[in-house]
Order: sequence, then C-alpha cells, then structure tokens
Amino acid sequence: MRPPRRLSKGRGTGRAPGANMRSVRRPRQRQPEVRPINATAAPAPRRRRWLRRLALLPLLFLAVTTTQVALLRFIDPPTSAFMLERQARAMAAGDFGYRVAYEWRDLERIASSLPLSVIAAEDQNFAVHHGFDLKAIEKALEHNAGGKRIRGGSTISQQVAKNLFLWSGRSWLRKGLEAWYTVLIEALWPKRRILEVYVNIAEFGDGIYGAQAAARSYWGKDASRLGAAESARLAAVLPAPRRYSATRPGPYVQRRAAWIQRQVRQIGGQEYLRRLD
Repeated sequence: MRPPRRLSKGRGTGRAPGANMRSVRRPRQRQPEVRPINATAAPAPRRRRWLRRLALLPLLFLAVTTTQVALLRFIDPPTSAFMLERQARAMAAGDFGYRVAYEWRDLERIASSLPLSVIAAEDQNFAVHHGFDLKAIEKALEHNAGGKRIRGGSTISQQVAKNLFLWSGRSWLRKGLEAWYTVLIEALWPKRRILEVYVNIAEFGDGIYGAQAAARSYWGKDASRLGAAESARLAAVLPAPRRYSATRPGPYVQRRAAWIQRQVRQIGGQEYLRRLD
C-alpha cells in the first residue's frame, strides 16, 4: 500500500483564503454638499420678470387711451361714462326700468344756436386754446375764493374728456386723467368734432343727454328746429342740469339765458363757428 503523500508547508487547505494578502481599504464616497435655501430671497429671474411687466404698464395705458380717443374721432360714441354711471345708480336704487334718453345727431343736424350758446356760456376761448384756458381757471379760483357760487374753469375739451371717459366726483386722480384725455382729444380731434361730441353727450336734465334727447323731451321737436331762446336755456342749466329746468326756468336760468344770448352776439354768432373749420 502506498503511503499518503505529505503536503508541503504553506499549501494546506486549512488556511483562510487570502491570508497572505494585505487588506484593501475601500475609499469612502463623499456625500454631495447640501446648501441651505434662503426662502426669503425671491429668485432673480422672477423678480426681473415682474419688473419688466411693471415697466410695460405705462406703455399699455398710453396705447389703450390713445386708441380710445383716435377711434372716437370717426365713430360716434354709443354711450358715455356719465350715462353708464347714471344708469348704474338707478339700478342700485332698485329702479331697474330706468333708461337714459340719448340719441346722436351730427352737428349739421343740430340748430347752430345750441353750439353757439354752449360756447358763449362755457368756453368763449374754445376756438383759440389748446384744451386749457388758464385765464378762465384763474378767474374761477378768484371767484370761488370770495365765497360766491362755485364756478368751474373747465373748457369744453375738458368736459368732453370727463363726461365721455371718466366718472363724476372730485379727486386728484380724476383730474390727472382728465388732463391727459384732454391733451389727446385736442391732439387727435378737430375743434368741430370736439364741439359735436359735447352737444351730444352733455346732460341737459336728469338722464337727458344731448341736443336731440333734450329737444324731444322738452319741446317735442327735432334738434335742428331749436330756437335761440331754447338753446340759451339749455346752455344755462349746464352747471347743474338736475337742479335747474330749461322748460320751467327760475330767475337764475332766465337771467343767465338772457346773458348767453347777448354773449352769442358778442362773440360773433355764425362767424365764430366758421373759425372752427
């Protein structure tokens, strides 16, 4: 029988595998650094985007208001801001059947005595100023400072801006917008168009707007048939059309209407209108 073979040193199977090998240390993986987020700081791109939007607001306002005025040079306004406000007040009071009286008439279809009367009463320098009559404003301030009946210094152009686009009341915001619209109206409309719009949207009585509605409501006639005395009385009530009556004139309206007729002759009558062409 063959004796068992002797194993040489170091070759036995009882030693752990890799016992003669150095232990290899595996490198640690570095964790990504997490920076704290500042929750109070708005992202720069978002802030810049809002700043750009805010910077565009004046340009948007300029574009919208200029477009409004430019279009109404050729398009007869179907209503006005004052008419809408009056209608809204009636509905707020529960009078849902209330309707304003308004019917457009071209200037050629309105008796010339009415535009002449409103010019004589409201703005005798209408043909020569550019929207603002500084002398009239100064006189109105001096008059009002004396504690007398409040007198306005607004021109016809300013009244068109206010009645057509804005709201009633007194505030610096409304005055500023009125001045801006007045500049646009004077720049984009001829004088005859300004006068035409005014005699169509002016309030001549409670809810009665324009020459045609006034002529129909008060005398049952067309605006082209208004007489000089009737036109003068309509112009006389313009400072407070809901307080004074053109058909039942009191002492104030009678005196003012007589003064207006004299002023129509003083400013030149029909010749004054020809200066607007």
